[in-house]
Amino acid sequence: MPDLALAGLLTIATILWGVTFTVVRDAVAVYGVLSFLAVRFLIASIALGVIGARRMSLRTLLVGGAVGSALALGFVLQTIGLRYTSPTNSGLITGLVVVLTPAIAFVMYRTRTPKLYIAPVLGAFVGLALLTGESPEEFRLGDVLTMACAVAFAAHVVLLGRYAAAHDAIGFALAQMVSTAALCGIAAPIFEPMELPPREVWFALGLTGLGASALAFLIMTYVQQRLSAVRTAVILTMEPLFAVVFGYVLAGDRLTSIQAVGAALILSALLVGEVGPAILNGLRAESGSSP
Repeated sequence: MPDLALAGLLTIATILWGVTFTVVRDAVAVYGVLSFLAVRFLIASIALGVIGARRMSLRTLLVGGAVGSALALGFVLQTIGLRYTSPTNSGLITGLVVVLTPAIAFVMYRTRTPKLYIAPVLGAFVGLALLTGESPEEFRLGDVLTMACAVAFAAHVVLLGRYAAAHDAIGFALAQMVSTAALCGIAAPIFEPMELPPREVWFALGLTGLGASALAFLIMTYVQQRLSAVRTAVILTMEPLFAVVFGYVLAGDRLTSIQAVGAALILSALLVGEVGPAILNGLRAESGSSP
C-alpha cells in the first residue's frame, strides 16, 4: 500500500480519536461513566475478539489484563473529567501523555530521559497553565482529573513498552480491552444505578467501541509496521488538534487569546516530543549502518 494511503488510514484513526471527546462528553451527561466504559469496551472486545481471540493465550490474557488496569484508570479519569471540562481542554491535556511518558518511565524503572524532552515538557506545562485559566481559581476539577488521566495513560505506555513485545499485538490489545470492560463492569453497579444505555447513547457507544477502539487499533497496528516513524508521529500529534476542531464545531468551545496561546504551545510541544525522537533514532540508524 502506498505511503499516502497509509497516512490516510492513520489520519482516519486520529480523526476518530479526536471526535470522541465531544461525543463522549454528551453521552456521559445522560449515562453513567463506568457503565458507558463497560459497554464501550465490551463492544470493542467482541469486535476485536472475532480476529484476535485465538491469538490470546492465558499468559497474554493475564499480563495484558494487568497492563489494561492502567488503561482502565486512564479512561475512567478522562471520562469523569469530561463532565467538568471542555472537549478541547480534555483533548489537549490528554495529549500531554507524549511528554509525560519519559518522566513516568524514569519514576517507574529509572529509565534515562533524553535531554531532547526537556524543552517540550517545559513548553507543554507553560501551555497547560495558560490553557486552563488566566488565574488559579479558573483551574477546573475536570482539568485536574484529565491531567491525572494523562499520567495514567503515560504509565500505560511505559508498561506496554516493557511487556507487549513478548505477546501477539492483537491478542495483547484484546486482553486490555477485556480487562477494561471487566473492571468498569464490576465497578459500575457499586457506584451507579443499574440501567441499560438510553437510545441517544448508542451512537457514542458504537463510535467509540467499534471505531475509536477496535478499528483504530487495527489501523494503528497495520500502519505502524509500514509507515516511517516520523510520519506516524506527525499524524498522531494531530489527535488533540482534531479534538480542538470538533470541540469548536460540535460543542461550541471557544478559547480566549491567552488560552489559544496555551493550546499552540501544547501542540508545538507534542510535535517536538513526537517527531524529535523519531528523527534522532533515524539519524542514529543511518550512522550505525554507514561504513
